[in-house]
Amino acid sequence: MIPNLFKAALLRDERVFGLWCTLSSPFATEVVAGSGYDWLLLDTEHSPGDPLTVLPQLQVIAGYPSVSAVVRPAANDTVLIKRFLDLGAQSLLVPYVNTPAEAEAAVRATRYPPHGIRGVSALTRATHFGRMPGYFDRASDEICLILQIETREALDNLEAIAAVPGVDALFIGPADLAASLGYGANQQDPALRATVADAIRRIKAARKPAGLLTGDTVLQGMAVEAGVNFLALGVDAGILARSSEAVLKTARPPKP
Repeated sequence: MIPNLFKAALLRDERVFGLWCTLSSPFATEVVAGSGYDWLLLDTEHSPGDPLTVLPQLQVIAGYPSVSAVVRPAANDTVLIKRFLDLGAQSLLVPYVNTPAEAEAAVRATRYPPHGIRGVSALTRATHFGRMPGYFDRASDEICLILQIETREALDNLEAIAAVPGVDALFIGPADLAASLGYGANQQDPALRATVADAIRRIKAARKPAGLLTGDTVLQGMAVEAGVNFLALGVDAGILARSSEAVLKTARPPKP
């Protein structure tokens, strides 16, 4: 089995830094793969990405051994999870998990029968096209299943979700959580920041690694203080948009 370095780091209670990849391009992924991040999130929930775009992105990241790939399916969907696992994704970030039952469904989607409902194929990229002995029996050892906590309901059920066997980590989605809690698009509200930091502490108290995506440096500091394990610092599309605007502003004053 190929060891999942990302999962191993979380089990050692280390802190690893990541970047969100929404441009859905292997070329763009390769540009950031050499930037020094520990992990890259390949997003298919809020991007044009799908299994056919994720495949070359995974192939690119494989050329950077110190960088781990995490894939976010568009939904907690058995078929999507199966397809990404067969492509060789080892770490999955499943969005919008609100209840223990939904958490259990995500776990079952990552396990072969009799422990789950993942479809069986011996000729996938994950098995090196049938060249990896023991994949069926040991695949779950290297799969890292991360569930997103991003609603009031999920917050209320946080400990119960964390207790579901097979859940490896929990991740706070601050944008959807802000909307769910009535803060709208304001992710910098002090009360929301405090809620996110408290959620991280609750995840750690439940003996699970905690993750977060935020470009808010104040919240980044609060998350680190609360014990966050995997912290994404930005989004590739956002970095491109804001940086390209800043370059233009240095040469041309804004229009009146």
